[in-house]
Amino acid sequence: EGADELRLSNGTGPCSGRVEVKHEEKWGTVCDGDWTIEDAEVVCKQLRCGSAVKALNRAPFGEGSGPTWLYRVDCRGDEATLWNCSHPGWGSFTCPHYFDTGVICSGFSGLRLTGGHTACSGHLKVKQEKTWATVCFSHIDFKTASVICNELECGQAVDILRGTHFGDRHELTWQEEFHCVGNETHLAHCPRMLHHNKTCSHDATVICSGYGGYRLANGSTTCSGRVELLHGGTWGTLCDYLWDLPAATALCQQLDCGVALLIPRDRFVDGNGPVWRDAFHCEGTESCLWDCAQVTLGNPTCSAREAATVICSGKSGTQLMLCKTFHSQTVPTGVAEDVGVICSGDRQIRLVNGTKRCAGRVELYHDGIWGTICDDNWDLSDANVVCKQLGCGHAIKAFASAHYGKGSGQIWLDDVNCTGAESDLWACPSRAWGQHNCQHKEDAGVLCSEFLALRLVNGNDCAGRLEVFYNGTWGSICSNRMSQLTAITVCKHLNCGDGGEIATDFKYGRGSGPMWLDHIECTEQHSSLWQCQSDPWDPQSCDNRAEETHISCTDREKLRVIGGKDGCSGRVEIWHQGSWGTVCDNSWDVADANVVCRQLGCGSAVSALSEAAFGEGTGPIWLEEVHCKGTELSLWDCPANTLFCKNCDHKEDAAVNCS
Repeated sequence: EGADELRLSNGTGPCSGRVEVKHEEKWGTVCDGDWTIEDAEVVCKQLRCGSAVKALNRAPFGEGSGPTWLYRVDCRGDEATLWNCSHPGWGSFTCPHYFDTGVICSGFSGLRLTGGHTACSGHLKVKQEKTWATVCFSHIDFKTASVICNELECGQAVDILRGTHFGDRHELTWQEEFHCVGNETHLAHCPRMLHHNKTCSHDATVICSGYGGYRLANGSTTCSGRVELLHGGTWGTLCDYLWDLPAATALCQQLDCGVALLIPRDRFVDGNGPVWRDAFHCEGTESCLWDCAQVTLGNPTCSAREAATVICSGKSGTQLMLCKTFHSQTVPTGVAEDVGVICSGDRQIRLVNGTKRCAGRVELYHDGIWGTICDDNWDLSDANVVCKQLGCGHAIKAFASAHYGKGSGQIWLDDVNCTGAESDLWACPSRAWGQHNCQHKEDAGVLCSEFLALRLVNGNDCAGRLEVFYNGTWGSICSNRMSQLTAITVCKHLNCGDGGEIATDFKYGRGSGPMWLDHIECTEQHSSLWQCQSDPWDPQSCDNRAEETHISCTDREKLRVIGGKDGCSGRVEIWHQGSWGTVCDNSWDVADANVVCRQLGCGSAVSALSEAAFGEGTGPIWLEEVHCKGTELSLWDCPANTLFCKNCDHKEDAAVNCS
């Protein structure tokens, strides 16, 4: 006799529909005039369909057929199966099928935005069972984005963008379209529709404002004052750390207040409530503050008197930008006089080809064209002006000889000779714009103190002692008050999967540099460590080296065998970078199979099988040329080629038979 089974029929997907139970090899329905959300919760949990959204009765998904197996089920909500709930017995009452029950489950147990500049922007993912699924661009609209931003406490929806192209990527994708009205409190509550014939070409990127609101307080007009942001239902003041004119201008434009004229340091600062420690890094081209990269990690604590402030040019009249300056002039509306203006465009500065913010090749925008700077006489004083101008702290190094790669097109400046006190690079003495005796192999670059990087050392890319690069030096991170959620955020940040643990055995050695940070606290919203709260930067953050953080990203260690009769024989599959893939059978032998069997708790290997003995897999082929000695504790400890395989196809998938 087969085991009892549960399914949902006639819904939009496997996680909504009429509740059906298989008992004594026959499918039947569940009848209940008092079907509650607790009953539905057990169904959703049993089917691994997230949480219950609606419990429905009177055949909302049509009338079923067969016996009425269960009647008047009474669940607490925490039972493992529906038939574990209190009920009068199997088939105890024959009920008309117009009383058949239905359930709508969320289908997912969490959602997040990953890979964006802020905690409130990025690729949309929903969690199905233990894996994060990508949502297609064609499956959401702006109302859906509004619900997502609201649920994540990320303010308003700003935009939905067509994300990366799927191409040949084999990722788990969410199969249903969301059709939100816009007033739902959770994405799970939105109606959904399944489209079998719709292909998914791009993933969806959602950009939320990041805060529930933005305003200027304490000013003499609505366009001047202390910067206040609404977060988690509370208005708080923004700290003035790294607050500069490009960021202030982005906020002024967002509030329809023109451009930033001035940042008064001692006005408007009297306020109460929390002080938010975020820093916004704007390039000067953004029209809203939420378009700027946001960093919170390591920022200093601020008092209410250290508030970000701004005086904007205001709403009235017509804005005439006086080019090549940050100032503007207001002309009253209704002036019936022609005004002739010839502009060559504002000058701008950026860093290119560094891996992240605050490092790279220096480029200037002038006369409508981006160009580079020649490295003749390029030194730390010049680099300091660049770093300061970009809100990137001070210069650690001035690079010559196209350290960050050769630029192209115009070379704008040569023989730059700053004192270091100038407010922008074009205020420094130099040759005239466009005059030089250089080639792009002499392009200048900078590394600034606010450049951040993260790594795990002494293990592998996804396990080791945690180090952060700040102020030009790699240093440790302390583990005081650190939660597993922070470890998971580190693993996500490093593209090491969705699971992570703080290792307690200290097998990755002790550091020798500064101990930069302590008391890091991340939330589920954060996909990057830079967005998490922490104590301010301090080279003596830990009391001793025993407080250093060691992390192992556990998703990297996931291994399974598929296609056999039990969990101890089948095609070998490994989890890497968020998806399951196979192993190529080049050099696959019993020593390799022994490591797999031992890692799975399946004894030793009976045989190492090749040529897709348990069928061809799908997705990436993650490993080839595996060379285990047979004594390793994990397949990851064996030498192997981990490049995305060009020499293999799924006809060569490796497999094992364990004892």
